[in-house]
Amino acid sequence: MTDLERTAAALQRVAPTYTDVVAAAGRLDGVAHRTPVLSSRLFDELLGAHVVLKCESFQRMGAFKFRGAYNALARLDPERRRAGVVAYSSGNHAQAVALAAALLGVPATIVMPYDAPASKLAATRGYGGEVVGYDRYDGDPAAIAASTAAERGCALVPPFDHPDVIAGAGTVARELFCDVAALDAVYVPLGGGGLLSGACLCAAALAPGCALYGVEPAAGDDGRQSLAAGSLVTIPTPRTIADGAQTTRLGEYTFPIIRDGVDGILTVSDAELVETMQLVFSYLKIVVEPTGCLALAAVRKLAVEDPGTVRGRRIGVVVSGGNIDPDRFVSLVAPRDDR
Repeated sequence: MTDLERTAAALQRVAPTYTDVVAAAGRLDGVAHRTPVLSSRLFDELLGAHVVLKCESFQRMGAFKFRGAYNALARLDPERRRAGVVAYSSGNHAQAVALAAALLGVPATIVMPYDAPASKLAATRGYGGEVVGYDRYDGDPAAIAASTAAERGCALVPPFDHPDVIAGAGTVARELFCDVAALDAVYVPLGGGGLLSGACLCAAALAPGCALYGVEPAAGDDGRQSLAAGSLVTIPTPRTIADGAQTTRLGEYTFPIIRDGVDGILTVSDAELVETMQLVFSYLKIVVEPTGCLALAAVRKLAVEDPGTVRGRRIGVVVSGGNIDPDRFVSLVAPRDDR
C-alpha cells in the first residue's frame, strides 16, 4: 500500500466514538498515569466557584499527549511497528510519540521547530526519537512529516487529527467525569482539537448536562472563527507564548466533533496566561506551561467579566501540561517592575 493509499484509507475510517475512548482507556491502563484532580480553597474564594483541576502536568512526559500517542502506536500492526513512525509537533506530541515508541519498540522520527523549547527537544531525543528541524514560521511540518514518512515507508502519527489520538486524549475527560460528579461546566485547552474533541465524546456520554468550552490563545483563534463560520478556517501560525496551541486550523476529524459538542470557544491573552501561571505556582506549587493554563485563565477572566457564568458553580478545568524550560518559566512568572 502506498502512502497516498494509506492516507485515503485513514480518512475513510469512521470518526471516533466514546466506545473508542473506553477501548483506549483499557490500552492505557497500567501504562499512563491516572493524574490527580486538585482543588484550592484560595482559587475557590478568588473565583467564587468550586474549581477542580485535572492535572495532566503529572502525566508521563509531562502532558496529556502521551495518551493519544501511546494509543495510536499500540494499535499499529507488527509490520507497521517495525517500519517505524513519523510525527510532527512543537514539543509535547513529539515527546509523547518518542516515549510511546520507546516503550513499544518502534523507531520514531519527529519533525520539530528549531525554536522548540530546549527541554522538549532534549526529552524527545532522550526518549530515542530522531529529530528533524524546521522553521516554525516558514515551514510546513505536516508536509515535511508526510514526505519523510513516504520516503521511509513509516506510519504518520499526526498530533491531533487522528481517531486513535483523539480517543486516547479523551481518556483525560473520562477520568475527570468519573472522579468528580455533577460538574456544571468543563473548560479545556484548544490547539488542534484532539483533547477537546475527546472531551466532547465523553461529555455527551457521561455528563450531557455539563457545559463544555474550549479555550485558545487570543492570537490564534482559528477554532472560534471556524465555529462562527461553520467551516474550517485557517490562519497564519499564531505568535503566542502558548507554543502547544500554535496551530493554524482544527482537523478534519476534530472540527465536526467540536462543532457539534461544545457550548463555545473562548480566548485569553498571553498576559492572562502569565498571571494564571503565577497563581497556580503560588497557590498549588505546580509548574504549568502557558498552553496548560489556557482553560484556567478563561475561568479567571469570566469570573471578572461575566461572574454569573462562574459564581456558585462546580467547574472542571483541564491543565494540559507542564513542560517548560526552567529559565523560561522564571522569566515569565518572576515579578517585574514593567509588568
